Amino acid sequence: MNNTEKIITEINEFHQDIEAWFRGEKDQDVLYKKLLSGFDQDFKMITGNGDTITLGAFSEWLPGTYAQFPNRSITIESIVAEATESHGLASYIEIQTTGTTVTKRKSSAVFVIREEKAFWLHLIENWI
Repeated sequence: MNNTEKIITEINEFHQDIEAWFRGEKDQDVLYKKLLSGFDQDFKMITGNGDTITLGAFSEWLPGTYAQFPNRSITIESIVAEATESHGLASYIEIQTTGTTVTKRKSSAVFVIREEKAFWLHLIENWI
């Protein structure tokens, strides 16, 4: 798998796992560790509301959302990714549907590539 494919795989797998997390579909401890294992220790995110969230803040927020949205679905569209030997940049559209409420965000992310995996370093979400 080349580095661009690693990035695309990470984006798709993370969103499948976070959907399972919100729904409470898998073992909480195992899924929590898997979700966090995909992030670089220096990860930061800027939400659609303009708030900056660190990996520490994200890891503290996550437990309170387990099984809180049993019918939420997450769809990823329009992934575009480019990579070098050790870094990558991607953009994609994320659509979350909970009942009749649909939210969309255009995201861009920077990844660090180490060995056989792409790790989230920075994520910016913009509401659309």
